[in-house]
Amino acid sequence: MKKPVYLDYAATTPVDPAVADEMIKYLTPDGVFGNPASRSHGFGWQAEAAVELARSQVASLIHADPREIVWTSGATESDNLAIKGAVADRDNAHLITSTIEHKAVVDTCKWLEKQGADVTWLEPGSDGRIQPEQVFDALRPETVLVSLMLVNNELGCVTDTVTIGAELRSRGILFHVDAAQAAGKLPIDVTVMPVDLMSLSGHKVYGPKGVGALYVRRSPDVRIEAQIHGGGHERGMRSGTLPTHQIVGMGKAFAIAEASLENEAEQVEGLRASFLGGLSELPGITLNGSEACRVPGIVNLSVEGVDAESLMLGLRDLAVSSGSACASAAVEPSYVLRGIGLSEELANRALRFSIGRYTTVEEIAFASAQIVDVVTRLRAVR
Repeated sequence: MKKPVYLDYAATTPVDPAVADEMIKYLTPDGVFGNPASRSHGFGWQAEAAVELARSQVASLIHADPREIVWTSGATESDNLAIKGAVADRDNAHLITSTIEHKAVVDTCKWLEKQGADVTWLEPGSDGRIQPEQVFDALRPETVLVSLMLVNNELGCVTDTVTIGAELRSRGILFHVDAAQAAGKLPIDVTVMPVDLMSLSGHKVYGPKGVGALYVRRSPDVRIEAQIHGGGHERGMRSGTLPTHQIVGMGKAFAIAEASLENEAEQVEGLRASFLGGLSELPGITLNGSEACRVPGIVNLSVEGVDAESLMLGLRDLAVSSGSACASAAVEPSYVLRGIGLSEELANRALRFSIGRYTTVEEIAFASAQIVDVVTRLRAVR
């Protein structure tokens, strides 16, 4: 059976073969299978050394100190640890975020509201971006934390974290950035980007699922309360036996991403241009999000006259993501697309195409031709 063309890299990436080869060395009896916290024998020492090498590899991609990397089970846990940990034991805490953040941030902030925190929800512009002035206007004396994603997972647009972070740093307000969709796609340097907390994911960067990290800036001003207790691992911020093989995989994946960052971005940008060029003969295609401030691999399109669910059914040979999600037999439009002002009708016609490391020129040509064919047929039978 022929496999569909995979154009859903923003959902997850395949593990790079070099990463898988490295991970297997840390699982079996003839490998390094020890507990990194076992300090009394060589099995543990070897595992700890592997974990620390991976910590330095992850730190290197974002130009951080390895001691600033805290291992987690993924970006969702990192978001929870950063946000809940920053406001723990703070009375009358005020937070600022946006309505189009990842659910890991949105739902965490909604939970904190129920606990008594006050949250300001910023509305993005039609390009999907939060402007620095919006953040500055929402600041209060009791503001504890601002949480904004670096790259939006549905639109691919980029937040001006440097300008926002500089102002927040001058006021002593913590700044958390979810960079799950940014790592490996654009340069990140926390020595010039004034960020205090940054969430990272393994499986968005051709590493394994189930592992992530939280960058925690080494400063007395940045104090995070642990959310998982039992053993005091990771400098007391995140207890639990470390999964050496997954951590090694994430480290290797980040090292590969750092080495290939520039070339890969150029390659994906070229594929994106070819993809949109192949759709140019098709009228009624709308690009959602910013055309100027974006990463190359995420393309969100609304197709006039065709709803996303019908289009996805027609595109059986493509693996893509719908801008809509089904819940309880009712189709609800993406909250991100509604958040940037799209009508329910346009939001229900949106598909996200995401391109990655293993996408080929031939696959892009096939995908654009398929879309033109299916859209043309669906419009003809309306």
